[in-house]
Amino acid sequence: MISTLPQPELRHLRRELLAWFDAHRRDLPWRTDRDPYRVWVSEIMLQQTRVAAVVDHYGRFMKRFPTVEVLASAREQSVLAAWSGLGYYHRARRMHQAAKIIVRERGGHFPSRAEEWLGLPGIGRYTAAAIASIAFGEPLAVVDGNVRRVLERLSGWVAQNGTGWEQAEALLDRKRPGDFNQAMMELGAMICTPRAPQCLSCPLKTWCSTRGEQALRPQEARKRRQLFYAWVQRGDAVLLVQRPTDARRMANMWELPPLESSPDGTASPVARLRHSITDTDYEVLVFPAAPTDVTKSRWFTPQQWQRLALTGLARKILRRLASPGPEVRA
Repeated sequence: MISTLPQPELRHLRRELLAWFDAHRRDLPWRTDRDPYRVWVSEIMLQQTRVAAVVDHYGRFMKRFPTVEVLASAREQSVLAAWSGLGYYHRARRMHQAAKIIVRERGGHFPSRAEEWLGLPGIGRYTAAAIASIAFGEPLAVVDGNVRRVLERLSGWVAQNGTGWEQAEALLDRKRPGDFNQAMMELGAMICTPRAPQCLSCPLKTWCSTRGEQALRPQEARKRRQLFYAWVQRGDAVLLVQRPTDARRMANMWELPPLESSPDGTASPVARLRHSITDTDYEVLVFPAAPTDVTKSRWFTPQQWQRLALTGLARKILRRLASPGPEVRA
């Protein structure tokens, strides 16, 4: 295994990876400093979300909530509205809860150790280690999907039963743990990609057992579903409904009135779009319709819904369709 390399070789590997990172690291907004608030927000946003999707949201979120005190004092609906489009809204809710704890119980001071971060809502092993190593220099390794892929290709085995963490700890540069962790993640995202890895450009090719040829875990077939929504417009106002408080996903978020199926007859959709969540690809059809038995419904103008806690799909549809036009009355 790669972790059994002699110490001189391990030091050489670490130097090569860090030199590559210093030269090729992406210019991301949360890397401008090691402020724990900025690091924390970015790590929560990056959970199960592509970097490209986070960059724009991160800037807007930080402008609206520049400090943990401002975040802690905000209404949950305001936090969800700023989060809209990133998905996995439980992350925003737990981050909001954690902000309140940090302000009220810790006087606005962030934990400096991963063990303390683990006591906050929404923080698991990976996130705690990432924040503590990047913001405070605690010598802890991290393992996410990108890091695991790099480790598996380097060593030629599929990580099981926590061995990925053991390997990552053995490789870690303890003088620059935050940079080393980010370098491993960056390598997996930019070079050691799931398909067509750029092996000739990899700073670790000398030590790699597989050169990207290893067949990793088989990709599960993605599910396909259809979703149907009603489009009801009055002037420039659009009818939206609020999801139930006890909804399993996206509770209290606003969306277009859902339809159980495609309307009968010859009605044509006013919009047809694709939307993906986790392992499912959706075909979304929006029909001009007058919904019945709609509870918690309200009319919203563009100025109003832009500040609303919308589901990501609702925001996508509204940006495409919302403009003054013919009325479809409920």
